[in-house]
Amino acid sequence: MQEQGSTAPSSRPPAGSRQESVHPALLPSKISIPVTPSVHTERQSAYLESSQSPRSPTSPQQTYKPSKAAYGPVWNANSFSGPNEQEMDEDGRSTSPSQAAAGAKSRQEVLRRLSLVDSGRTSARRPSLADVDPRAAYPALGLSGGIITATFCVPYNLGFSNGADWDLQSRRGTSALFDSFSYLSSAESPWNHTLIGWTGEIKSVPGKNPGASNKGASVNGVSMNKASAPIPVDAQTKPSQPAQSDGIKISRADRDRLDVQLERDHGGKIVPVWLMDELDEKEDVAILRDQHRWRRYAEHELYTLFHYKQNEPTDGRAIRKAWADYYCMNKAFADRILEIYKPGDIIMVHDYHLLLLPSLLRQKLPNVYIGFFLHVPFPSSEFYRCLSRRKEILEGVLGANMIGFQSFSFSRHFSSCCTRVLGFDSSSAGVDAYGAHVAVDVFPIGINVDETRRMALSDPAIEEKIEGIRKLYAGKKIIVGRDRLDSVRGVAQKLQAFEIFLERYPEWHDRVVLIQVTSPTSMEDEKEESDNKTANKISDLVGRINGTFGSLSFSPVQHYPQYLSREEYFALLRVADVGLITSVRDGMNTTSLEYVICQKENRGPLIISEFSGTAGSLANAMHINPWDLGGVADAIDEALKMPTEEKTIMHQKLYNHVTSNPVQAWMNLYLKRLLKNLNKSGQSPATPALDRAKLLSQYRQAKKRLFMFDYDGTLTPIVKDPQSAIPSDRVLRTLKTLAADPRNAVWIISGRDQAFLDEWMGHIAELGLSAEHGSFIRQPKSEEWENLTEKEDMSWQAAVMEVFQHYTERTQGSFIERKKIALTWHYRRADPEYGAFQARECQKHLENTVARKWNVEVMTGKANLEVRPKFVNKGEIAKRLVLEYGDGPGEAPEFVFCLGDDSTDEDMFRSLRKSKLPVDHVFTCTVGPSSKQTLASWHLLEPSDVISAISLLNGSADAGNVGAVAVVEGAIPESRL
Repeated sequence: MQEQGSTAPSSRPPAGSRQESVHPALLPSKISIPVTPSVHTERQSAYLESSQSPRSPTSPQQTYKPSKAAYGPVWNANSFSGPNEQEMDEDGRSTSPSQAAAGAKSRQEVLRRLSLVDSGRTSARRPSLADVDPRAAYPALGLSGGIITATFCVPYNLGFSNGADWDLQSRRGTSALFDSFSYLSSAESPWNHTLIGWTGEIKSVPGKNPGASNKGASVNGVSMNKASAPIPVDAQTKPSQPAQSDGIKISRADRDRLDVQLERDHGGKIVPVWLMDELDEKEDVAILRDQHRWRRYAEHELYTLFHYKQNEPTDGRAIRKAWADYYCMNKAFADRILEIYKPGDIIMVHDYHLLLLPSLLRQKLPNVYIGFFLHVPFPSSEFYRCLSRRKEILEGVLGANMIGFQSFSFSRHFSSCCTRVLGFDSSSAGVDAYGAHVAVDVFPIGINVDETRRMALSDPAIEEKIEGIRKLYAGKKIIVGRDRLDSVRGVAQKLQAFEIFLERYPEWHDRVVLIQVTSPTSMEDEKEESDNKTANKISDLVGRINGTFGSLSFSPVQHYPQYLSREEYFALLRVADVGLITSVRDGMNTTSLEYVICQKENRGPLIISEFSGTAGSLANAMHINPWDLGGVADAIDEALKMPTEEKTIMHQKLYNHVTSNPVQAWMNLYLKRLLKNLNKSGQSPATPALDRAKLLSQYRQAKKRLFMFDYDGTLTPIVKDPQSAIPSDRVLRTLKTLAADPRNAVWIISGRDQAFLDEWMGHIAELGLSAEHGSFIRQPKSEEWENLTEKEDMSWQAAVMEVFQHYTERTQGSFIERKKIALTWHYRRADPEYGAFQARECQKHLENTVARKWNVEVMTGKANLEVRPKFVNKGEIAKRLVLEYGDGPGEAPEFVFCLGDDSTDEDMFRSLRKSKLPVDHVFTCTVGPSSKQTLASWHLLEPSDVISAISLLNGSADAGNVGAVAVVEGAIPESRL
């Protein structure tokens, strides 16, 4: 261990230095019981032998051995790492693909070793090259062999003491997720893994930090470690609250010490994300105050709505502030990842706290490989549309190449939301968005089967607990439930159903006991509600049931509002006669999977809610509707009376499924599917969403700014009648405010004619106007139009009119728009399919006749065809406007914002790409949900987003822009909330 007061070392301690500091009583020779890191009696790591340094991309992988792991803090219940005990044949040869290929120096050597793997393995499980060497299996992807995993929190609760080593305690919850991280960092995985997560709420360690005024408590006056939350004896009495603090101050040396300590103690690389309220730049000290703020939006808004609940309406100020924090938090994750990213790395993003992260990464790295997995339910579109920031959330997650869900219904809801909210084409296979296909798939997560079996079935301490429970409830059937104190877990429904069961089936009185374990909630938003509602309701139900059906010597419900030790937890699962899970909405439920493993001998039935994400994977369990209390009561009776033979058959099917789909298989399947999708021919990266923070930052730095806006589909929505597409008051006010700044040159470059632009935009004198795709221009503060094509031959128009008239007569609802230079045939009012067919036929006709005779081009727009001279296009106008500034030092514009929605606007994007302007100074942006390929660097969804982005630059940001303002300014002014 580092001495207190020492600075963070610049490199890892020499091999063996940690082993020398281990107390003699904790040496592996004294304690060698193979258990998982979360319950390791040696407090050893899940990664490497104590004499080995962390695996780097160039160092050989080391076989994981739990009994020889490095001394250090532990993860959480059922954390994974280690080779499968069954992956050696009777001659001691490895049957594991990764073990068989370990040390191979060429692709041919890998294949030769795989061919020697035990032939007894079935063809379905025979390893492929992708299992052991993904880089060789997908050479076109240029993989680096590295995976960066982003999860909300690191697997530890952190305790801080100024100048001393950090106190690391295992973080409870999400065991399956942490198991997958441990697997990726072990020798079983072919990847080099880096885990990135927020530090979580840091608390001061009592008696060690003289600078903290609230020793032993968090800076928010509430215990930061949820696992240590006290359970009051009197439900009406709340724990005393410590005094508020001025915050925790953490120096650079202490932050560096944590980086080194995490890597030193665990072999696998863990990179913390620091989210601070303030940074003292002079002293380089991070100041932490309201640490809960980073959870607030995710757990108050997203978690609630994703579980089909809604909050009470408010004035919206708190939500806008929470949204800004959520945006800043995701931005901090993106910046941290960019610090360590190498080309060819795969980035895996987990869960609802980081829904914006894929898009933020895509903004910086357009070709990055990103996978996303949501561990909670995703609601139907009818419910999801209640979310105020619904578009931003969907756009954020669509920055990924593939999105995974726990069950098919969740994936179907997501695809439906993309279609109904964003207007994107979608199917069960994925979503088409901005020139790319985002795959959507289902990957039911598993558990670490081998470690669960080892812990639950081989520990003498558990056997003692089982004997004690059986003696305590001798002659009684035991029903076990274990849930968090969240309203979505259905504990109240479970108790109500159990009450009905006792009423309907009096023969079970004094013959059955329900043991319900309720651990404290992990949701900040649920705490107050749980204290006031859920917990009280559960207590009332328990008291009522025991008062009605119990006696002085026996209570039919045993409620334990606490965390259980590992031994107690697995003893309960093993001794149970029935497992009962009644969640009203749930994503992944590991208790059901662990129950199946623990019931290997007892073979008790499993009753699971059909609203649990795990239910779809456990088809052979007894599915119930938790809202049908009578149905649940009948299911309990059926389970208790089930014949032994039927229970055996049911359990065997469940057991086979759980053991065949462990967490390793889940992670490998996800990565293989991701790589397969990335490797498909024709795949192209999506155009990232506009980085509004970068836009605002560059705008404020620039003194010469140029704006070029298309009109139809950009400033106003596309409508069936072109003459009805008039600008709203908000559009006009926004443009007038923007153009009033003398540093801004604002141009409307449209396909509309002069008369229309004069009528609706001409009164804003500061605006520059360009009509008919650049054929005419009107300079700012001028009323005269300049014809750029007056000397050109226009005789081609008669031939085009003849062709257009021919197709107008044959396409009901179509019409011709005649401009001074161009001719346009519209079919917006026609039948969509027939209109599109006629347009293709008309285009072929024109290209084979008129286009060959005259120097004109046929352009396809949104439900229209337009013929114009080739030398007339928006790109020429964009080029001309840039050159008017000059290209000498200090003459070129320092900020260019160009927006358009269809193919005619691609000329502007192309022209700006070819200009000599710095890339960071030019923002080309396509507008609309089209899946076409574009030359633009960014995208916005619809015209209202364009006005929102312009308003951001004007200084009157709406709620959707507060995140960008917070990133640029460091905080949200009260005037913007």
